[in-house]
Amino acid sequence: MSPRSASHNEELRRRSRERILQATVELVGERGYEATTLADIADRAGSARGLVSYYFPGKRQLLQSAVHRLMHRTIRSAIEREPAAQDGREVLARAVDAVLGLAQEHPLLMRTHMAGILQAEGFVKCPEQQQLADALRGAMVRYGSADPETEYVMLRALLMGTVFALLLPGAPMPLMRLRSELFQRYGLDWELGAPPDGNPSGGAGDRS
Repeated sequence: MSPRSASHNEELRRRSRERILQATVELVGERGYEATTLADIADRAGSARGLVSYYFPGKRQLLQSAVHRLMHRTIRSAIEREPAAQDGREVLARAVDAVLGLAQEHPLLMRTHMAGILQAEGFVKCPEQQQLADALRGAMVRYGSADPETEYVMLRALLMGTVFALLLPGAPMPLMRLRSELFQRYGLDWELGAPPDGNPSGGAGDRS
């Protein structure tokens, strides 16, 4: 039996890492951070426990990478869905709605992610975080920003603040109000992206 090629080994490592990231999203979303162990994640991913530690230095870093992967994949999927977005404003609206949708669909996961970012580690520099940055930067480029590098950082900050406001325990703000504020900032019509039911008073879609 001939030895596996370097490219084949690399693909196996990529798939193994992807399974670990997906298992992390699933388990933390189901059980919460504290109730999820690295052994649980390895078991769900069908990987050896030591392999999880080989790829990731700790559970907090693993969670951030896993959520950043979920976010950039969700944003790209939203932007690329049919019918294709021809207008840069539609692209940006889809990116914004993709992130807001994650907060609605995975509240425990996203709340845990936000809490981790506010701890000492901050953003974890990893391939998934870079892919998320590329997705947001790309949306700003297609939107027509004159300074996409600066504007994507602002967009990221606004989205983080919006997700925090949506998920604040005991005092969450309504989705439609927050979406309206974001859409007004970027001059986006309410009907773009994936609007929730309804049209808030004073929203972008109300402008004549």
